[in-house]
Amino acid sequence: MDIFRSYHREIELLMERLHPPRVCIDNDTCKDCTLVKVDSTNRNGILLEMVQVLTDLNLVISKAYISSDGVWFMDVFHVTDQLGNKITDEGLIVYIQQAMCPSRNGKREVQTSIGRDVRPWHVSTDQTAIEITGRDRPGLMSEIAAALAELECNTSAAVAWTHNTRVACILYVEDGLSSMPVIDPCRLSLIQSRLENVVRAHHREGERRSVSLAVPTPSLTHTERRLHQLMAADIDNEMLFSCSDDIKNWSGSKRDNFDETKVTIEKCHEKDYSTVTVSSRDRPKLLFDTLCALTDMQCVVFHAAVSSQGSTAIQEYYIRHKDGCTLNMDAERHVVTKHLIAAVDRRASHGLRLDISTENRLGVLSDVTRVLRENGLSILRAEIGTQSDKAAGTFYVADTSGVDVSLDTVEAVRAEIDIDIKVVNKTLRDPQTSAGTSADISKQPSTSGSRASDVKDDTRFSLLYLLRSQYERFSSNFRAIMS
Repeated sequence: MDIFRSYHREIELLMERLHPPRVCIDNDTCKDCTLVKVDSTNRNGILLEMVQVLTDLNLVISKAYISSDGVWFMDVFHVTDQLGNKITDEGLIVYIQQAMCPSRNGKREVQTSIGRDVRPWHVSTDQTAIEITGRDRPGLMSEIAAALAELECNTSAAVAWTHNTRVACILYVEDGLSSMPVIDPCRLSLIQSRLENVVRAHHREGERRSVSLAVPTPSLTHTERRLHQLMAADIDNEMLFSCSDDIKNWSGSKRDNFDETKVTIEKCHEKDYSTVTVSSRDRPKLLFDTLCALTDMQCVVFHAAVSSQGSTAIQEYYIRHKDGCTLNMDAERHVVTKHLIAAVDRRASHGLRLDISTENRLGVLSDVTRVLRENGLSILRAEIGTQSDKAAGTFYVADTSGVDVSLDTVEAVRAEIDIDIKVVNKTLRDPQTSAGTSADISKQPSTSGSRASDVKDDTRFSLLYLLRSQYERFSSNFRAIMS
């Protein structure tokens, strides 16, 4: 079997070298967006790779048309930048073409007009990766960061998601003294043991939890896709203990936590496909998240149409399993439905968004998360990256008491630690009045020229966007190392 798979992969690579993807960037057909047209030989996972290239650059995909027939596919993506503009940066256009055709280009790195290198910034091959899953609780991120700081590990990048009382986070660490990856087996064992003790606290008997460490390797999975896989494993574990009646009777009325997302699965008898329709609130990276779920469930997308109507996104997929079968059983449809809803919901914006920047130093993540915890704020989602002497990131936080975050709380956080805080287009509770108010609490000088002040959409959760917006303030070579 392994020999057959290896042979099949070699054939795929040969076909890709003979017929590499053709990528056309069209700025003439549509007046309000750029069309990215791709056609190439088909192989498993290539659609997700194409979408990953665009989302890693923080481009917004407003529409997409996907079609494959046998060994060939053709995709069309309608894209803009975060401000709704066409893609006109020549360096960025060249990078997109190169990144979508890696067999012709060994080096995915081009200089763009924004004055910094563009790289696949979601994957770090220079640091030790730590993956943690478990039961979420207030202060958990702070305890993890504090344990790493005590062990003299510098966290160069981190990302954490929470969903349905569960948490998954990936941290990239290096030795705090040498700035080299941690590869010594004894030290790795000590780090893992200490973190397991942190995660084990407050866990109930039989609850799923895990801590794993990986030494640097070029084959690291894309970080956000890996987060989806970690959280999907929790869903699989949960469904192992579900009774058959729950699967049989499960319906949208029982999805109290997913009111904004609907999934329907039907049989397309004419073409022998299963038709999957996902209706949800529109947001950045929605297509990527959905494709992660389908790909990891071994579902192959043959045709698809994605569009948005106002604030609602409609995604329609024609799929089969990798073995060619459709979703015929109720249990199969239940599993796909639950995974798709979770994939859409776990990145949805909740809580108050804080964009922060500060001086990079050993234990900076520990300091920031400790101050958030001490001021009664629970982290719902987070990502932070460091470069040279600067650290920047985004935190979605909520008050652990269940009330809206107040202006006084945000001001207390800013005053207690030397960080700049940007509250992104959210209404805060003013303790002096019953009405809400919006706030921008920052130590930045007014002449900084930061584009972050122009952000109008609070769902644009991206470290890359934050670093671009901070470009004039930090440096032209500020590189985001995200989760």
